[in-house]
Amino acid sequence: MIQDVKVFGFGIAEQLQKHVNCEVDGHPLWASRFLYSDPNAVYETYMDFLRAGSQIISTITYQASVEGFMENFNVSRQEAIDLMKKAVELAQKAVNDYKQEVKGRDVPNPEPLIAGSIGSYAAFLHDGSEYSGPAYANEQSLDYIVAWHEARILTLLDAGVDFLAFHLMPSVKEVIALIEFLKSIPSTKAWFTFSCKTDGQSIVDGNNFKDSIIKCYQTANHNQLIGLGLNCLPPKIMTPFIKSISQKEIGISIPLVAYPNSGEIYSKETSSWLPKSDDYGPEKFVGEWLDMGVRFIGGCCRTTDKDIHTFTQEVYKWKNNSSL
Repeated sequence: MIQDVKVFGFGIAEQLQKHVNCEVDGHPLWASRFLYSDPNAVYETYMDFLRAGSQIISTITYQASVEGFMENFNVSRQEAIDLMKKAVELAQKAVNDYKQEVKGRDVPNPEPLIAGSIGSYAAFLHDGSEYSGPAYANEQSLDYIVAWHEARILTLLDAGVDFLAFHLMPSVKEVIALIEFLKSIPSTKAWFTFSCKTDGQSIVDGNNFKDSIIKCYQTANHNQLIGLGLNCLPPKIMTPFIKSISQKEIGISIPLVAYPNSGEIYSKETSSWLPKSDDYGPEKFVGEWLDMGVRFIGGCCRTTDKDIHTFTQEVYKWKNNSSL
C-alpha cells in the first residue's frame, strides 16, 4: 500500500565524517569505532538523518562485533557488548530527543524506528569480500558463522532495536542460515539485502539474485520477514535487479528493500570510491522503484542527510501522483 513506503538513511560513514576530525574509512571497525572514541558524533549523525525525514535510522554497527571491539580496543567481552548496546542507546536518545523537538509539527517521521545494523562475516574480515565474493562461505561451517553472528544479534535485540537489518550480504548460504536461526527467536523481525555484481542478475557469490530472493522468501517465517532486496550499488545498476523480483516478474508480492550508494563504485584494489560515470543520482529512480514494489527506500554509502531529504520529497510526489 502507498502509505507503507518508508524512507531511511543508512549512509552512516559519509554523514559521520562531518562530525569527526579524522578519516572514517580504513579502520577494521569502520564507523563503529566512534562508539568508543566519539559517541557524541554518532548521536549527531543519527539526529542529522532524523531531521532530514528518515523514518528508520540504522545503528552504527555494520562492521561491529564483540570480537572486533575486544581486538581493536583491548576491552573485556562485557565492555565490548556494552559498546554494541551503546549504539542502540544513542539511537534511542536521538529518537526521543527528535520527537520532543518536532512535537506538534507535521513531519514525515513522527515515530522513527531503529534498525539494528548487521553486516556479513565478510565485513568482520575487513578484506572487501562482501563486494567481491566470500571464500569463507565455503571454508567455514554455517554453524560457525551463525554462532559468530549470535552474540551481536542477541545484544542488539536485548538493547531494544525495532528490527534487524542484515545488509550487503554476499552469501546466500549465510542468509539462509540466519533466516533459520531467527526462527528460534520468533518475535524478531528482519530484512535482508544482498551485495550484487553489476550484471543485473547475480549476487557476488555467483548465485542468481532472483532465485535467491525467492528461496529466502520461501524459507522465512513471513511474520518475521520485513523485506528482501539489495543495497550499495549505483542506482542505475540496481533497476534490473529490482525489476527481476517485482510481483509482475515473479508472481509473489514481497516487500522490497533498496538503498543504493551515491553512484560511485567501491574499488577493492585501492580501498576507495571511484567517481560515478553519470549524473543519475539515486533520487531519479525513486518513482520507478516504488512502482516496482519497493517499500523501503534509502541511501547507502556516500549518501548523506541531503539525499534522504530529497528521497522524502520524491516519495511524497509519488504518493500524490498515485492517489490521483
